[in-house]
Amino acid sequence: MLLLPAMASAQEIAAEDKVAVDELLVYGRGAAKNTTATGLDLTPRETPQSLSIITREQIQDQAASKVTDVLAYTTGVSVKAVDRGRNGLSARGFEITNFQLDGVPFETGNIGLEETSTAIYERVEVVRGATGLMQGAGEPSASINLVRKHATARELSGELTLEAGSWDHFSGTADVSAPLARDGAVRGRFVAEVYDEKAFVDLEANKGFTLYGVIDADLGDRTRLSFGASHQRDERSGTLWGQLPYWYSDGTRTHWPRSQTSAAKWNQWDTTEQAAFVTLEHSLNDRWSIRGDAAYHRQKEDSKLLWMWGDLDSQTGQGMSAWPYWYKTAPHQWNLNLTVKGGYSLFGREHELVLGAMYNRLSTGWTNQDPVSAVPDSGDFRLWDGSYPEPTWGPRYDMSGLGTTKQAAVYGATRFQLLDRLKLIAGARLSYWRRDEEVATYTPVAFTLKQTNVFTPYAGLIYDFTDTLSAYASYTSIFDPQSYKDRNGKYLDPLEGDNYEAGLKADLMGGRLRASTAIFRVEQNNFAVADDGFFVPGTIDPAYRAAQGTVSKGYEAEVQGQVTEGWDVSMGWSQFTAKDGDGVNVQAHHPRRVFRLSTKYALRGALDRISLGGSLRWESRPPQTAVNPGTGLTEPVGQPAYVLVNLMGQFKLTDRTSVQVNVDNVFDKTYYSNNVWFAGFVYGEPRNARVTLRHAF
Repeated sequence: MLLLPAMASAQEIAAEDKVAVDELLVYGRGAAKNTTATGLDLTPRETPQSLSIITREQIQDQAASKVTDVLAYTTGVSVKAVDRGRNGLSARGFEITNFQLDGVPFETGNIGLEETSTAIYERVEVVRGATGLMQGAGEPSASINLVRKHATARELSGELTLEAGSWDHFSGTADVSAPLARDGAVRGRFVAEVYDEKAFVDLEANKGFTLYGVIDADLGDRTRLSFGASHQRDERSGTLWGQLPYWYSDGTRTHWPRSQTSAAKWNQWDTTEQAAFVTLEHSLNDRWSIRGDAAYHRQKEDSKLLWMWGDLDSQTGQGMSAWPYWYKTAPHQWNLNLTVKGGYSLFGREHELVLGAMYNRLSTGWTNQDPVSAVPDSGDFRLWDGSYPEPTWGPRYDMSGLGTTKQAAVYGATRFQLLDRLKLIAGARLSYWRRDEEVATYTPVAFTLKQTNVFTPYAGLIYDFTDTLSAYASYTSIFDPQSYKDRNGKYLDPLEGDNYEAGLKADLMGGRLRASTAIFRVEQNNFAVADDGFFVPGTIDPAYRAAQGTVSKGYEAEVQGQVTEGWDVSMGWSQFTAKDGDGVNVQAHHPRRVFRLSTKYALRGALDRISLGGSLRWESRPPQTAVNPGTGLTEPVGQPAYVLVNLMGQFKLTDRTSVQVNVDNVFDKTYYSNNVWFAGFVYGEPRNARVTLRHAF
């Protein structure tokens, strides 16, 4: 939603909307100012942290249907498949769990916001580093802000999309906006998407739909009301849970076809994402405004799956054990947020201030059903076709007790204009955090974790060398209570750390091209790392240990925007090391060096209806290792360095209708992801293509 000045006329509002839409046509732009890092209205160059913006234009050019598809080509963010149902996100050597919806913080789940459809979002903003000021508890990795589409059009307009692609992929999307009042003071927008597809992995098939609606209303000259809701349903069958084994028991490497699966034909992994929100903004005067948010998010997951593990014999294909598992969960969370912001005069200069208070309540927990009938042997895994009998299931029971996490905080930040070219952003957050969990299989004793009066500072200096070039340095701390247990069954202490960052930012080409570079260092204690070979007593959960002296350090560089008229570019490089106090790599399954490039060029002259582009991603080999079961030696198992190339072409049939072709993994590179959770790997997608027909009205 656009933040409009008080007393704006309808014509001024329409002009403001047009400017925002024009900016969205350029890679890396989006809204001129954002609040993701500090709550203050800052341009990217004024923000003393690394910030990437992925616009609607770029999302469509890349045919990115889910948020994970967007993040895979976002500077500094690493996306790795856990299995064929989930993805793990990381930045700067730390897991990403913090999300925002329109600037309101939420925590993602087992399968959460990273798997939502991009059909309902206008852009994605990623602030890297510690974001404790706005987020509260979390990792010093990144915060991902998903900015929803809003009803800005004052006349009937919209877009219809049809898409077909490899593995019997079909989808359709309708995005319609319309005024609900004659003068356009009340506007509505509705988005609907439906899809059906198979996959390159045997047995896998998916289908689902997404619905989203929002109403934006101008309640007079000074007040804006926005409320909406979304519902996404994904039904996935034949989904591979876990990973394929690296080795046979004699230590020789396996060479599975990319279509190999360990799923049974009865596997299912169904999810439902639901969200609702209401936002009320009021301009108190020409300098001050107040905003209130109430938001809700719920995810239901019903996964009936087959887990396979064991020592696989290279001659007989025997040795894989199987265990059916029927998991259900329905985590939900509320967030209430109130902010007041504006400008004030002090010492003859103008400054800005934001004050806020928030409350978040998250309820989690899951249940399970075990088989009561006999569990047969898996047979020769080389001949596996999923014809494994579904067992008779026992009664459902609480695997993890229902738990509630509450966060409450007050926070504030101000931007001081110290000198004509020097600004200081200073902020702080005072947090209360509490987790109550009931008795269940994984929690034999009810417990309460509590952190009170946690102080989270924020400081950033920005110096403008010119009107287009700035240098910055920032510092913040962060805490994150954790529920990981050690080999003795005790909870680890909360994460504690300090984050330091410095860099340069430039606005080029009249502001249509942004360039930035940053160096960073994160010092963190109590980082949870797998305690190899140990499990939490009485469970099959891997045990963790608290790593002391964990240090992540590295640098990033990024260019986003329009190089010349008609040529859009988003290019980024990230490089870091992250090791604990013993020198052991943390988050070792994520690469340390990544180059990303997305681009599109609109041809000129007689070919002005054609646009060509694509994307590229190069990744170094992650430092992941595992013990060879045949030799007993520790060997590197991370995917060797590789490059993926994707191409796109777009042809405008008319001024309102276009056809687009996307070919991903053009050179059909075979590559895989691995994870610290499982001693195996999951293949990435082979070469595939999509054709999209898009009509605007």
